Amino acid sequence: MGEQRQTSGNGGEQAALWNGASGQAWVEHQGLLDDMFRPLEEQLLQAAGNAGAQRILDVGCGTGSTTLALARRLGAQGRCTGIDISAPMLAAARARAQREGINASFIHADAQEHAFAPASFDMIVSRLGVMFFSDPVRAFANLRWAATSDATLHCIAWRSAAENPFMTTAERAAAPLLPELPPRQPGAPGQFAFGDRERVLSILQASGWDNIDIRPSDVTCTLPERALAGYLSRLGPVGLALQGADATKRERVIDTVCAAFTPYVHGDTVRYTAACWTITARATAAALPNGRDSNHA
Repeated sequence: MGEQRQTSGNGGEQAALWNGASGQAWVEHQGLLDDMFRPLEEQLLQAAGNAGAQRILDVGCGTGSTTLALARRLGAQGRCTGIDISAPMLAAARARAQREGINASFIHADAQEHAFAPASFDMIVSRLGVMFFSDPVRAFANLRWAATSDATLHCIAWRSAAENPFMTTAERAAAPLLPELPPRQPGAPGQFAFGDRERVLSILQASGWDNIDIRPSDVTCTLPERALAGYLSRLGPVGLALQGADATKRERVIDTVCAAFTPYVHGDTVRYTAACWTITARATAAALPNGRDSNHA
């Protein structure tokens, strides 16, 4: 499905993916995806308001919806920065910021590797953008280095595939027609890499975060029924596999996949439950990872 966004992953392969056709597909469906994930964005806006944050980093910002929403909330006194590996998505984000006159900045980089200035942000957020790091401990340690003492972390990530049947309906339905679809690799960087709560807890503990809280959150997301076919044909594993398909095969796959989504169609609306984790933590004044101590932050 189109929700398989990522900030980093398996080196050049992921960079090529999100700087190519997949990134462009997200740009083309920007409005649809923004509207679908608005409930998750609202969670982050509320968390930022509760924290009183003034310098926020949005990890895996994509086309910038959450970054811009946070920047609007902060106003002139705050600063919001988005980071993403996808150049076309960031180009769209920058264009939106300029068009709307919003004071937000964007970094084209892998958040796992980027050389952040120490203690740059008093809050780090992410909407479905942290499950794809090739070395998640290193990535979250790098984000911890970028956080001020007492900064907060607030991420939303998918739970398991079993708890999110909507997310795999397209590939399950299309599998007989698209034998080249790659199987999901359990535990590998990807949409459901954070499905195991204990694994997420261990990652955050090993990377220097404290006061960790990981709670299940079930959120209703919707999209217009009229947009379903276009959404399925361009985004996610099925959309990627259809790029080189002939018109006959493409039509057959889309018809088959759309029929599989009938249980989620309610009149003119497609509705599903996004089974996520709400992940929060704090950067205390304890020792920072990799031998860095808080006096040098």
